[in-house]
Amino acid sequence: MKRFKYLFVTLFVLCIVAVVVFFRYSNRSKPIGHPRDYAAIEKEGTIHVATEYNSIGFYVDGDTISGFHYELIEAFTKAMGLKAKLFPIMSFNDRLEGLSNGTYDIIASDLMATSEWKDSLLLTSPIILSKQVLVQRKSVKGDTLYIKSQLDLAGRTLHVVKGSPSILRIRNLSNEIGDTIYIQEVERYGTEQLMAMVAHGDIDYAVCDESIARASIDSMPQLDINTAISFTQFYSWAVSKQSPVLLDSLNSWLKDFRQGDQYQRIYKKYYKKR
Repeated sequence: MKRFKYLFVTLFVLCIVAVVVFFRYSNRSKPIGHPRDYAAIEKEGTIHVATEYNSIGFYVDGDTISGFHYELIEAFTKAMGLKAKLFPIMSFNDRLEGLSNGTYDIIASDLMATSEWKDSLLLTSPIILSKQVLVQRKSVKGDTLYIKSQLDLAGRTLHVVKGSPSILRIRNLSNEIGDTIYIQEVERYGTEQLMAMVAHGDIDYAVCDESIARASIDSMPQLDINTAISFTQFYSWAVSKQSPVLLDSLNSWLKDFRQGDQYQRIYKKYYKKR
């Protein structure tokens, strides 16, 4: 049971963080209804943002909240004269559901800008470039589990966060290599928890975003993240199909903001140091 200790501690910390963030950003529950567009958000003066708790996008360090997506949202709301209520939601499916029922106005986390997502969501102009990578333990002598190339994934089981956008890529990769790659969706844990499960031998393989993997690799040196699952591609934020004016507002702001010094400073703070 010792091998699960790290996961239990991590989940306990995440629960505490969720409570702290909720009370810091919200003093009342938002009723579930329909997605809002910018006029309704501006009238209330507050935008509701779903994100993922991880060591790149959004995290709590002592009494300070930090993260790439957190700082961008803060910059956007300051420019627009709004306040932000952020909700760290580990489940990707829960973030999607909350967007569709109006609980959240934006999903501010790394979402691959694929044609499939464009059919069901409105995606902002690109926020960053990244890719999906295989997380496995480093090779040791006589190891039969180590994956050297994508072709070696045939017949293997890859663990992903339930509802993860990487699922579609894995299915396409399965077709490309002409063999089955099994997918195991994990509902209770986020990306960094899946990495910990690989590190401690609870599972053999996981797939996650490269930027998050590189941010966590120093604390789990037994892991290998050098096998790419996808090509480098654009990642965006998402809003509901019923929020086109909100999308236009975000894109207009992003167009100017990404060309400025503040964006470069924030980007280098969380990515260039990796």
